[in-house]
Amino acid sequence: MRQFDCVSFLCCPARSYLRLILALVMMVAAALAPITAAPTGPARTAIPVKVLALRTEYKENPLGIDSRQPRLSWQLQGEGRGIEQSAYQVRVAQSDQELRAGRPLIWDSGRVNSDESVHRPYDGPPLQPGRRYYWQVRVWDEKSTASDWSAPAYWEMGLLQPADWHADWIEPALNDTSSGPAPMLRREFKVSGAILRARAYVTSHGLYELHLNGHRVGDQLFTPGWTSYEKRIQYQTYDVTDLVKTGANAVGIVLGSGWYRFKGRRIYGDHLAALVQINITYKDGHEEVVRTDQNWKSATGPILMSEIYDGETYDARLEKAGWTMPGYDDAQWAGVTTANFRKDDLFAPAGPPVRRIEEIKPLKIIKTPAGVTVVDMGQNMVGWVRLNVQGPAGTTVILRYAEVLDQQGNFYTENLRNAKATVRYTLQGGLPETFEPHFTFQGFRYVAVDGYPGELTPNSLTGVVIHSEMAPASDFETSSKLINQLQHNILWGQKGNFLDVPTDCPQRDERLGWTGDAEVFARTAAFNMDVAGFFTKWLRDVAADQYKDGRVPTVIPDTGNQNQPPRPAAAWSDAAVIIPWTMYISYGDKRILEEQYPTMVKWVEYERQRAGNEYIWKNDFQYGDWLAYAAPNSEARSYPGATTGKDLIATAFFAYSTDLLGRTAQVLGKKDDAARYGDLLTKIKAAFRREFVTDTGRVGENTQTAYALALQFDLLPDELRPVAAQRLAEDVRERKHLTTGFLGTPFLCHVLSRFGYLEEAYMLLNREQYPSWLYPVKQGATTIWERWDGIKPDGSFQDKSMNSFNHYAYGAIGEWMYRVMAGIEIDPEAPGYKHTLIEPQPGGGFTNVKASHITMYGKVSSAWALKGTRFELTVEIPANTHATVRLPHAQLADVTESDQALAEVSGIRAARQDGDSVLLEIGSGQYRFAVNQRSETAVR
Repeated sequence: MRQFDCVSFLCCPARSYLRLILALVMMVAAALAPITAAPTGPARTAIPVKVLALRTEYKENPLGIDSRQPRLSWQLQGEGRGIEQSAYQVRVAQSDQELRAGRPLIWDSGRVNSDESVHRPYDGPPLQPGRRYYWQVRVWDEKSTASDWSAPAYWEMGLLQPADWHADWIEPALNDTSSGPAPMLRREFKVSGAILRARAYVTSHGLYELHLNGHRVGDQLFTPGWTSYEKRIQYQTYDVTDLVKTGANAVGIVLGSGWYRFKGRRIYGDHLAALVQINITYKDGHEEVVRTDQNWKSATGPILMSEIYDGETYDARLEKAGWTMPGYDDAQWAGVTTANFRKDDLFAPAGPPVRRIEEIKPLKIIKTPAGVTVVDMGQNMVGWVRLNVQGPAGTTVILRYAEVLDQQGNFYTENLRNAKATVRYTLQGGLPETFEPHFTFQGFRYVAVDGYPGELTPNSLTGVVIHSEMAPASDFETSSKLINQLQHNILWGQKGNFLDVPTDCPQRDERLGWTGDAEVFARTAAFNMDVAGFFTKWLRDVAADQYKDGRVPTVIPDTGNQNQPPRPAAAWSDAAVIIPWTMYISYGDKRILEEQYPTMVKWVEYERQRAGNEYIWKNDFQYGDWLAYAAPNSEARSYPGATTGKDLIATAFFAYSTDLLGRTAQVLGKKDDAARYGDLLTKIKAAFRREFVTDTGRVGENTQTAYALALQFDLLPDELRPVAAQRLAEDVRERKHLTTGFLGTPFLCHVLSRFGYLEEAYMLLNREQYPSWLYPVKQGATTIWERWDGIKPDGSFQDKSMNSFNHYAYGAIGEWMYRVMAGIEIDPEAPGYKHTLIEPQPGGGFTNVKASHITMYGKVSSAWALKGTRFELTVEIPANTHATVRLPHAQLADVTESDQALAEVSGIRAARQDGDSVLLEIGSGQYRFAVNQRSETAVR
């Protein structure tokens, strides 16, 4: 942002002497103006601060982690403004009782003089596998007043090395095929005493559901998750203390093909397998292990087929009642074979599990012109429907899933390509039955129902929404119902496509972890939800799937031919650099940069090698500005095409990744690397200028994407930036719409608003005709479309081979809405919202915008409203952070806070005029600023 230099000047801790000078200047200025500074130091009561929201590695009381130095985070809460932490103390014990007593302790940090309250690493003795550690923290505030100790929290370690695994990998001794019945494996065991605790550690080749003594273990879905299976496999940890009984017990596991062998291909292996280990600790102290071995039995049952794309076929008549209970007769079951698979590739999950998140009732039931009974769920969603049914044995109910109806109102599935997306349920008969599928999911709004016995009612089906369990992190609302619906669509696009990996689409025969889609959307994703753990997990697969020469596949996990290296592509493969940096600035997570740094270096070095001594990346395969607007023939005669050269795009992203890598090196203290990549960046910029930019400021093919990338990545010399920005704005004004694709769209409005063309950016946002963000909204969309015109203005569909109606890439406008409309911005010098910039930029006819975001420190919010000539801004800043607030089109003498003159207000550390804006330095707390704008500066 153009205002950032002044913010750094005011807020950098290393420049406190400069702030002193500024304070003296402001004291002198006080004699010349009604108000130029407000008193520093918050007015607070004597009530001590509280410490709460304790988290370990982003998780609350996690079970089964494998970080050897887990990072601890907490939040502060207190009365008044300007709450700061001046020191903290963490202590760790073996039990809750020992922790509260303060002895014996495993580790005591002692008093640490620091204002850091997130990502504080454990620094005690080595952690032991399977052991639970209790911890708490207390802090000292800005007045050195100590808080009480927080309520205890805990983390529990998982299995840390291959030697901790005593179980064998086992495979069912069955005709195990990818399209065949789902294997069921079981064994019984006895427990000989009183149980203190029991933990189950479980993973599989394929997907699994674990059962113990007639109960499903846990509520996680699609375990163990999708990773680069030949390199990394996750395992889950379950507390099964309440399920294991003294005496006879039985454990069972059901396996599904899942991602292990899908698309009709055995991508990672031929056969499904399971690894189960139950560690039982008795009250007398001795331990016992129940494990998968040659003594297990295997069979098939009611799941006749369950596949990611095609759906599930389930015959309830084939259920094996009691098969996970002791005493079940498994004499006719087959055996298992043990397999010598690796165990050094097993890891605890860093990200959140997939779960059932919410339920949706049908909007209506319709009969299509073709005579098909269709249930409209009212929302394009991902998951399935729960079926409630009663009827004769052998009756089969068929459920088919689709996103849209065609022009005639008929059920439309052609855009699913080869995905069958069909569930078949055959009734057992008699009593009411309830069914949900096991190892499949679908993207849909509409469900075609065939064979339902009796009357189909809205109570017959319930939509079950599933996705990775990422905590909601933001709210966003404006005076425009259409923009509010757009935000709704962006959020639901993320829900539908963040299912263990960031997929491109959830409905057709693809559903892959496309890196380019994730890269352009990552910042928006971090606003909408807590995605720190989600991307930490996925980026480890990016690192695992990177080839030795540095190339990064465009799909992660890599599903290509391992004997034939993939074709990397600019922007897609650059996710290896861009997303770690995005997570760092969003969460203040330095460790993710440390982990990913080797991958980042290898990728940039690959780009350097491909660009050669000319520093122009050309002649390689590229996706380019994917799905950019294509002008119809009638328009093309007046406006040239919007195709941006792929070599320009590739070189621009080469420069951007080099820039971010240099910044990363600086953060990590790698000064030599920072200097080296700074020098490389200078050379790339010079080459870009020489190859793609004229002396009159024309960039490349004169497209919006060319200008957006060149300006966003700062590739132009200072004197040409205003000229290029003007060319971009003129093109937008002339066309009255965007022409960008996947790569130009995320930056277009940012560049316009950054260079003074705010109203042009708002014009694009508010446009309702094709192409625009609101065109799909006006067409009834409830998610973001893959194409600007998935449904054309004449009602026909775009190319059926690539026409997803749930595809989040164009939802990247969401970050502009948060960062510019609401004005919630990060200071990269104090990442993770340690220092927040509140810089709303009203315009576009909006009369109010309000947004909030849950950071690692607590809630940040910005809500503004225009009431005639009065501009009001309500701000909330979490404890132990501070903020710089910019009031646009304001004069310092006209600003009030909570209806008081600034000189009378606590919590405001500095205030000054900056052009036609007012800059305020504030501590934590809630503020209500207002300014009666003068006519010549009023916001339009």
